[in-house]
Amino acid sequence: MQAPEPAARRLFQALRSTLYLAWLIVTVVPYAIAALLLSLVLRGRPLYRFCVGWAWLALWGARVLCGIRWRVRGDERLPQGPAIVLVKHQSAWETLALPLLLPRDLSYVFKRELLLVPFFGWALGRLDMVHIDRKRGAQAIGRLQQQGDELLRKGYWIVMFPEGTRTARGRQGKYKPGGAKLATVTGVPVVPIAVTSARCWPRQAFIKRPGMIEVSIGEPISPDGLGAAELGARVQHWIEAEMRRLDPEAYVDEAPAGTPGAAVR
Repeated sequence: MQAPEPAARRLFQALRSTLYLAWLIVTVVPYAIAALLLSLVLRGRPLYRFCVGWAWLALWGARVLCGIRWRVRGDERLPQGPAIVLVKHQSAWETLALPLLLPRDLSYVFKRELLLVPFFGWALGRLDMVHIDRKRGAQAIGRLQQQGDELLRKGYWIVMFPEGTRTARGRQGKYKPGGAKLATVTGVPVVPIAVTSARCWPRQAFIKRPGMIEVSIGEPISPDGLGAAELGARVQHWIEAEMRRLDPEAYVDEAPAGTPGAAVR
């Protein structure tokens, strides 16, 4: 008698997820067209803040249509000055949420292929972001450091996903050195953030599940006296330890030896 309930629940979630996809399409197309037209006369922060309005619509739809809620911890730790924000990447949710959760205008570092995404990518290309060709290696790092330094001087916070791509729940990707290198070159502190978005918005999955996403902001880590490798290791350790604290059931199959120590609070 209980077997039909999970199927009915999955069907309901599929319906909600379909409605949410429709919501994203219906809102992003006119918003992106408006942003492209506005970019002819408006650039920089005013255009960025206009586009953040669509991120608000996207998160509002996720909450109302899919039942996805969120809770932020540690926002009192955020620095007053410039910052490089390194974030655990499990889904598109954190990409949409960070402009609304953080107090400064943000500049994302992303792969240039996103510029080809209709409407969303076209509008993204008109903003003060850093789009890199990851196949170019050292040249891409040089572009990141040059543009990142310029944007930090303008008051933007740089946002990077150190694993480079989305990782499945309970998994750990290979952390890339770009964010740590930028921090050591510019002298700007790194803010690590752990996010459990895959609970509700699994990687490469259409179905969105209702629930609570935890966002945990760590203490800023100064690059003073640290090399890029050591700084990157500290960021990785904090994020991965915090992920295991926030979402322990996702790591139950992990060997104890592979589990980092307690989160630094």
